[in-house]
Amino acid sequence: MKNDELRELYQDVIIEHSKRPRNFHPLEHGHHVDGYNPLCGDTVTVYLDVDGDRVNDCAFQGHGCAISTASASVMTETLKGKTRAEAEALFQEFHDLVTGKSEAADPEQLGKLAVFAGVSEFPARVKCATLCWHTARAALEGKDEPVSTE
Repeated sequence: MKNDELRELYQDVIIEHSKRPRNFHPLEHGHHVDGYNPLCGDTVTVYLDVDGDRVNDCAFQGHGCAISTASASVMTETLKGKTRAEAEALFQEFHDLVTGKSEAADPEQLGKLAVFAGVSEFPARVKCATLCWHTARAALEGKDEPVSTE
């Protein structure tokens, strides 16, 4: 995919998921953790319903910029049905992608998450894109303390 096509897809996905976020609601069952990005004020609560080793359901609530909201929306879609190990691998690959450490991301494994590659061009936005991921990781680990990007 050419850079212009990827940039256009990136913009489309960000706009679509920020205006109409998926899985934007609390979950009655499972664990939740709050996350906060003091740099820009984004907040997120990630809800995970994990049965054994598999994520049955994933949702979020909060407020933030378009990148933060879109990232959380796509993340919740992506994590459903994944094992803990798959979720951890996705976290690492996504983090490497948005920080510019991995330009050879596997689009098949990342799916819609691959469009966030453009975030690496804006270092100040990396924390916006990764806030929900750090928060979901804490929820998977059963932590109760709020997560901060600082």
